[in-house]
Amino acid sequence: MTVDDLPFVSGFQTPLTPADAKNAMQVTETILGALAHHHVPATGFVIGQHAEQLGLPASTKILKQWIRPGFDLGNHMYSHPDVNDLSVEQIEQEITRGEAAFAPLLERISRRPQFLRFPYNHTGDTKEKHDAIAGFMSAHGYRLAPCTIDTSDYEFNRTYALALARHDNQAAAKVRADYIAYSAAEIDWYAALDKTVFGYEPPEIMLLHDNPLNANTIKELLSLFAKRGYKFVTLNEAVKDSAYAVPETYITKFGMMWGYRWAQELHVKVNGRGEPDPPAWIGQYVKNHVPAE
Repeated sequence: MTVDDLPFVSGFQTPLTPADAKNAMQVTETILGALAHHHVPATGFVIGQHAEQLGLPASTKILKQWIRPGFDLGNHMYSHPDVNDLSVEQIEQEITRGEAAFAPLLERISRRPQFLRFPYNHTGDTKEKHDAIAGFMSAHGYRLAPCTIDTSDYEFNRTYALALARHDNQAAAKVRADYIAYSAAEIDWYAALDKTVFGYEPPEIMLLHDNPLNANTIKELLSLFAKRGYKFVTLNEAVKDSAYAVPETYITKFGMMWGYRWAQELHVKVNGRGEPDPPAWIGQYVKNHVPAE
């Protein structure tokens, strides 16, 4: 299990402020409480700018919760940029600056950042950029954090946050129910995809975001995996599987899951057209209730 956008992401397009600290702490306690109760290790990926916006006392308190036994922190860059729009030098600065919010916390317990995940899973849209970034990461002790299951939770969460703000409890309940149903479909889709590529199912790496929707559905999400017979391991343990030794050389401007990348690398033909889409009403709800800019 991996959780992006620590220490918190609200679902609204406005920057975080210290006023979000209470909600952020509640989300953290709920998600980590459920993970710990079910003995699920997880890695959280930090956006340095989010920590600053939330306020360093509050964000530090939250991030400390993520370095307890069974949990770890990784780098999600400073400002959550699209690296396709940046130069190599700018990307390197984002990585280095992103460490400031969490690396000192790891250092206090004799650990250091091991994994980096690029925003939107954009890993370099040209060979030159891709290779330069990979070299910089290796020199600084980072490994790219892959992910194999995505549920578009950010789309659901935006609708969920809006429904809650409008006190539309019926819509909020429908978001939760549809999100769990969609997550179940996506888990099954990616399991089948990865098995098609390798002939067996490698350890899956789930991508979630640190948001209110996942806090309010985390028990149901974990249950989806339990019902399918999955057992939970650390990110370090998952990437020991031979699937993750496949060279990461595929150049793409898109943030596709690793099953699709592996298929390209290994020349295995797969058809992504059948992958389920989130319910249309999720996006339409936002369009209906948020004025056009």
